[in-house]
Amino acid sequence: MSDMMELLRKRRSIRAFTPEPVAPETVDLLVEALLRAPSSRGKNPWEFVVVDDKELLEQLSRAKEHGSQFIKKAPLAIVVCADTTVSDVWVEDCSIAAILVQMAALSLGLGSCWAQMRKRQHDADSSAEEYIRKLLGLPERLGVVCIIGIGHPAEDKKPVPADALQYDKVKRNRY
Repeated sequence: MSDMMELLRKRRSIRAFTPEPVAPETVDLLVEALLRAPSSRGKNPWEFVVVDDKELLEQLSRAKEHGSQFIKKAPLAIVVCADTTVSDVWVEDCSIAAILVQMAALSLGLGSCWAQMRKRQHDADSSAEEYIRKLLGLPERLGVVCIIGIGHPAEDKKPVPADALQYDKVKRNRY
């Protein structure tokens, strides 16, 4: 069995982390994984903000109304953005980079979880993207797709059993 298939089988969303920081050399490997992500027509519209400052992590955990609180306890987060003027498929390119960094994190013994930001509200008056833009000083041209929380897992989730996979969603040759 390939290493990739084993990683895919093990991958689960991890929202609980130990307080242990992610080593700088490991962060460097995660950044390399991000920068190796393929993009449509090689445009590379994505840009990333690597965050390990505890106060910023706490503020990022409040970026949207629900589902981002786990970032407060993550020792590392990566804000996945893109220059929306560079490519019309920036969302797809960011999504590819985001899952690649999650798989790289898993291969390095870390856990991770995606927190959707695009098309989510921070509060009644502003979007999560607007909140993050202001918090991190991002230029207006950058769209924010997600924040990936990363760290040493403080929870052990078992792989999804093969018989629980939704094989009925796969058709062959025709629907």
